[in-house]
Amino acid sequence: MIDASSFGKLFKITTFGESHGPALGVIVDGCPSGLELDLDLIRKDLDRRKPGQSKLVTPRKENDDFEILSGVFEGKTTGVPICFLIRNTNAKSKDYSEIKDLFRPGHADFTYHAKYRHRDYRGGGRSSARETAARVAAGAIAKQLLSTIGVTFKGGVVRIGSVVAKKRDFTLVNDLNCVDPDVVEAMEKEVSTARKERDSVGAEVEVIAENLPIGLGEPIFGKIDAAIAAAMLSIPAVKGVEFGLGFEIAKKRGTEVNDRMREDGFVSNNHGGVLGGLTSSAPLVVRIALKPTSSIPQDIESVDKNLENKMISTRGRHDPCVGIRAVPIAEAMLALVLVDYWLQDLATKKAQENFFPIDPIKYGD
Repeated sequence: MIDASSFGKLFKITTFGESHGPALGVIVDGCPSGLELDLDLIRKDLDRRKPGQSKLVTPRKENDDFEILSGVFEGKTTGVPICFLIRNTNAKSKDYSEIKDLFRPGHADFTYHAKYRHRDYRGGGRSSARETAARVAAGAIAKQLLSTIGVTFKGGVVRIGSVVAKKRDFTLVNDLNCVDPDVVEAMEKEVSTARKERDSVGAEVEVIAENLPIGLGEPIFGKIDAAIAAAMLSIPAVKGVEFGLGFEIAKKRGTEVNDRMREDGFVSNNHGGVLGGLTSSAPLVVRIALKPTSSIPQDIESVDKNLENKMISTRGRHDPCVGIRAVPIAEAMLALVLVDYWLQDLATKKAQENFFPIDPIKYGD
């Protein structure tokens, strides 16, 4: 049986709740005790993801205030499960009453109905991207734990539709989370035009983790890039993942892409910080492609629960470009993979030290 609502091994999270239910949340299990939590940093990441912040995203207003129900005492983690609760305060379920028996094209409505026969049609229920607020809260803890060994994260939007960022300034502040000041205006126009035309537009998001230890990951089926790819693909609307040069690498020759090394580090980072499924110490660079929002207010062909042909137009409050708010979600999923693999690496090394009290490499000298 697949543990479909949980993620991780040693640092494990379990999310719960639906888009239009009373609340959603996450249980974080495996966080070591004694970590001093900065709640403002958690709020900051949740604020970056929350809806209603500009005219370029959904107008749904959710403050995403959180309650910590367990696992933290006097500002520090206690080593027991940490439970976050985020209450829904601005759900408008009536927006979906007219289409409760119809399947929205591009959504999980059809597959959820086929699998479960009884589903929460309000905003997609469990399949809604609203669930990712819980992941961002958990990811913020993972980031703080990794910061104790110097690991840092940054991310931003590098493409919206046909507009591509040429520069990378991750300190740039704008409503799009765009990293290139030269294309912000063009990206805004791309989103605004799609919205005016009652349509949506896709995006690419890039996230980077720096100062990682060398060797996180396992050979063959435990490769860290494979785990990261799975984590990224668990984010709603993500249809592609790449590292470093990504698919561009297929156009190159080995002499162009092999990352040469010197005593002071790598000359380039075409492989995105991963070699043989293990972190290389170079920045870990991941990009994800997000499809255009499926909910668009245009009449589109579909079927109902009786598989009869119908036309459907999805009303309500939706993002014209889901990539804008996806940056902290992608950072969170990257952090959750890395913290889990780091803890596994520590456990493995500790076991090896206990089993080999004498360094096996030096043994016999």
